[in-house]
Amino acid sequence: MQQIELVNKLLKIDKELKRRKQNDKLSTYNVGKVHLKQMEFHKCLKRNRWVFGGNRSGKSQCGAVETVWLARGIHPFRENKTTEGWVVSLTSQVQRDVAQRKILNYLNPDWIADIVMLNGRKDFAENGVIDYILVKNVFGELSKIGFKTCDQGREKFQGTSLDYVWFDEEPPFDIYLECRMRVFDREGLIFGTMTPLKGLTWVYDKIYLNENNDSDVWYIEMEWADNPYLSKSEIDSLSKTLSKDELEARRYGKFNAFGGLVYSEFDINVNVIEPFNVPREWFDNISIDPGLHNPLSAHWYAVDFDGNIYVIAEHYEAGKTIEYHAEKILQKSHALGWPTGFDGKISALIDSAANQKTLAGPKSVSELFYDYGINVNTNVNKDLFSGISRVKSYLKNANGESRLFIFSTCVNMIREIKGYFWGSADAPIKKDDHAMDELRYYIMSRPEPHAPEKEKLNEIQIHKNKLISKLRREQRSRRWNL
Repeated sequence: MQQIELVNKLLKIDKELKRRKQNDKLSTYNVGKVHLKQMEFHKCLKRNRWVFGGNRSGKSQCGAVETVWLARGIHPFRENKTTEGWVVSLTSQVQRDVAQRKILNYLNPDWIADIVMLNGRKDFAENGVIDYILVKNVFGELSKIGFKTCDQGREKFQGTSLDYVWFDEEPPFDIYLECRMRVFDREGLIFGTMTPLKGLTWVYDKIYLNENNDSDVWYIEMEWADNPYLSKSEIDSLSKTLSKDELEARRYGKFNAFGGLVYSEFDINVNVIEPFNVPREWFDNISIDPGLHNPLSAHWYAVDFDGNIYVIAEHYEAGKTIEYHAEKILQKSHALGWPTGFDGKISALIDSAANQKTLAGPKSVSELFYDYGINVNTNVNKDLFSGISRVKSYLKNANGESRLFIFSTCVNMIREIKGYFWGSADAPIKKDDHAMDELRYYIMSRPEPHAPEKEKLNEIQIHKNKLISKLRREQRSRRWNL
């Protein structure tokens, strides 16, 4: 009799362990096959984070797990507390089918204190529309996950103080602003996960380009190949059925304009690097696109002994005088230890339009720069299409190698290159292109890049290339903090 009772007890224990394992999906998140981009999102400590991902890239799992971690008070990379937040979907149907379903998938039923429904029964909550969930956290208190939909209108988003808001897909701008006010007093979090199918909307300007240079804004792009649970054969098969524009958005999570990006070769994970101490022997030139009311763009360029170009510093500002800009350029040059000529002046390239006289006096812009200590060379090649082609060859040559690297501190050049689109008449849209112009002037002053012929490399050169590749991989790993 005792043996039968013992067996029954063991069976009950085994059944309970299986039930707990079945319900605790959160503990299996990113165990085994690690989704590196998801981990990068969770580790980022910025307060306004976004994932731009293709369909099935794993973006919504980021938002759902982040929400459950915050509600439970077990976030592995943040200070934890009892929280109240919102999950914002486009409609109640989308809420039920996507965000709500994913949260319930990761939310162990043992952790749920109560569910309040807008529609349906709470014992079958996944089939109804949830108003909010009360979650037991590790502090012995209750956190609250509320659900909102954009079709309710901005007024329904007023009045509450929150710790976080998760946008599942892109909300209208007025609702985004209202939600930012909800987390303002608590220094809370905004995070969004979306596939950019609506073109160049406010998200493109405010988040992707970060036109206001908000230090709290951060994003990452995810594509199908980043998801370790998608098979390569399925990726290849579906990719063949999509148009170029659909592929950019639905696979790669990229924004699209009518004519596409001018520098589609640009890869932020390759061409943008963290600053390092650049040898003075690499210092090459400064390039300037002048502006008074418009921004003046100036960048400092260095070249290593293999001909790779590094953009290592920038000055970018609008509405200032030539004297002001010259002083700023001199200050940055002196801080870098930039060399001067025999006349003690800093040399730079500049748009030939600088030879024109200013309205304020008899001297040209180039003459004024010279008076203020900068000897500018206006003899630049301004051929648009040759310049664009040359920049493309530095971003990625025929062998798929990059030879142009931009320090992450050059935020305005990075913003411009991400927003530089073709317009009508096969010409780029003339908007926010000041850094793009002076980048071309500089690149056109350099020799045509030629990729080394691999069969002619000797053992020393091969070993050197391997070391360089290893260094860049390590730098990207440090940037991901993985």
